[in-house]
Amino acid sequence: MNKMEDVFTLIRDGYDDFSKGHKKIADFIIKNYDKCAFMTASKMGEEADVSESTVVRFAYTLGYDGYPQLQKNLQEVIKNQLTIIQRAKMSFDNIDEYKIFESVLKNDTHNIKQTLARIESDTFRKIINDIVNCKGKIYIVGLRTSTSLSEYLAYYLELMMDNIKLIKYTYTDVFEQIVDVKKEDLVIGISFPRYTSRTYDILKYAKDKDANIIAITDSKHSPIGELSNNTIIAVNNMTSIVDSLVAPLSVINAIIVAVGSKKKEEVKNKFEQFEYIWKMQGIFKE
Repeated sequence: MNKMEDVFTLIRDGYDDFSKGHKKIADFIIKNYDKCAFMTASKMGEEADVSESTVVRFAYTLGYDGYPQLQKNLQEVIKNQLTIIQRAKMSFDNIDEYKIFESVLKNDTHNIKQTLARIESDTFRKIINDIVNCKGKIYIVGLRTSTSLSEYLAYYLELMMDNIKLIKYTYTDVFEQIVDVKKEDLVIGISFPRYTSRTYDILKYAKDKDANIIAITDSKHSPIGELSNNTIIAVNNMTSIVDSLVAPLSVINAIIVAVGSKKKEEVKNKFEQFEYIWKMQGIFKE
């Protein structure tokens, strides 16, 4: 049973025993669950025509530890379903520009803290070792909003390693770029809500070929999380028309730095060559 079914099942099973006020809240959530996920208890009370304390008591009645847990469960479900039009309607309506600035930065800071709390050190070490010790190719795939993340990761890994291949939209189909994937290969998939089916399909194909799958995503239960051999979690919660990629990018930075530290001598030699070429070609302004 998924989280949405849990919420609705709890409401359905207890509805007949709810007080008049709780029934008002239940009806409001069922009709407006996409909006409710981002409402404060006070705002929901106002919209459902009950008090804030009634909303809080309703969450306890359903078995949650409090209103924030009920809200979080709704957010987890709808963040995979909201269209960009729905996001636009809910994001920062009538808020001062500086308040938006402050809210976005605070949200990104919170996402990084939550990501750090969810990272499993043994899994991270295993992922770094798998990358460093891969005997085959390392494919990197992240499409649509994850394209910038996959390109960033591929760019730096290519500076350090010779077996990196970025899967991206070009004149060839993405499947043509990974058709030869083998058991000794490693595929790093990057995907965040709304999850793209193409990324999932590519990783499923690689999984069927017995390739090692690493997922960088928001949950072990995300589509590519359930396919992977190892998953690294990055929190990307953001109620707006854009996705928050700050924590995912921070995770990718950590992967790049950790790989570099494992390949110090090779990296040193390669970067000396790069510096010589960059200087000869006048790549950077002095």
